[in-house]
Amino acid sequence: MFYLRFLLVLMLNLPVAVLAGNKVGWPCFHGPQRDNLSADTGLLEVWPEDGPKLLWTNSDIGHGYSTVAIAGGRIFTAGMIKKQTYVTALDLDGKKLWQSLNGQSWEASARQSWAVPYSGSRGTPTIDGQTVYHFSELGRLIAFDIETGEERWHLELLKAFDAERPEYGYSESVLIDGEKLFCCPGGKKGYAAAFDKETGRKLWANTDIKDPPGNCSAIMANINGVDQMITLSQKRVLSFEPEKGHLLWQFEFGNKRENSCTDVIVSDGLVYATTGYGGGSILLRPKRKNDGTFSAEQVWKNELLDNHHGGVVLLDGNLYGAGHESRGWFCLDFMTGRKLWQSPGKGSLTYADGRLYCLDEKGTMSLIAATNSKWDEVSSFRMPRGGKGLYWAHPVVYDGRFYVRHSEQLFAFDIRRN
Repeated sequence: MFYLRFLLVLMLNLPVAVLAGNKVGWPCFHGPQRDNLSADTGLLEVWPEDGPKLLWTNSDIGHGYSTVAIAGGRIFTAGMIKKQTYVTALDLDGKKLWQSLNGQSWEASARQSWAVPYSGSRGTPTIDGQTVYHFSELGRLIAFDIETGEERWHLELLKAFDAERPEYGYSESVLIDGEKLFCCPGGKKGYAAAFDKETGRKLWANTDIKDPPGNCSAIMANINGVDQMITLSQKRVLSFEPEKGHLLWQFEFGNKRENSCTDVIVSDGLVYATTGYGGGSILLRPKRKNDGTFSAEQVWKNELLDNHHGGVVLLDGNLYGAGHESRGWFCLDFMTGRKLWQSPGKGSLTYADGRLYCLDEKGTMSLIAATNSKWDEVSSFRMPRGGKGLYWAHPVVYDGRFYVRHSEQLFAFDIRRN
């Protein structure tokens, strides 16, 4: 009896992802390591001519560009419904479990007519244990119960940090590390901040940086034995010490439109960053000085792979992604920035089982062998039409399925080998 009670207590305190079959899940934007590399294997090496089997379509998630997070046998995303931002939880068959409000959408505050075609949700929910976190376009940071969708706490960060709404609204998907939640309000009372994930209590706020916030999400890395939260503002690469929020180092980098959307990549103590509108790519080497402070030096910089917002992945020393406008898909050598190949197109991507899953923004889905010798297209098909706008939401591969969003529609494909 004692053993059974002990086992029950243990199970009730396990994270959701563990209870779902010892799988880490895909609990946040770009997965558990934030590197956009899926651990899936046993996937189709070639697709049928009309694409892999479509399992289901859900058309009740609202309009937007948020992608999906997956944990505990549930799928989470965000979307705009009647100018309001909602977070939605689905089961693995695409059935809606709950849908909860997270304030007004960016469109509700947009006064310019050009803004309406770009409206919709941006940030992807982050799942940690029994809680779903989401940062809305208008700066509303909220925590929901994973089972019911009931609100646990929320903060209005525009007001709390004396911040101006970013031109396109906030696009950040919040970072959880240990007991802390990190995000970048970009206000006078703090550019970056950390909160207690259980209560929303502010732990620290860094006021050293006065830049407008970038449109990317932060990552956590250890460089020279020091944990660092690294992100992009609209004007520079930034590194913060996560315990107290001290600025460790900064490096000026941006573009003429002050619109940096792509998360940094850290490997072997080096930091890669990219930005669209001709901003190009840069590789930095942060260095720890004898007094414990940091500096950052440029290893290389070029105009290639000026990623707009489709993301870049690093695999076996190679960077894969698309440049802005018509510059095309690229493969660059990580250590040198040398172009290894280039192919027409533009879009977002993810990686799984030796293949790149490249989604062209006009709706063509391509399966590409992950090689640095050429753009080696194995299969392609036209995605189903969803709602309005381009195909900008990043694709996700998890547990033998391929998830693609277009506007208010989410598609789930079966890509397992028989």
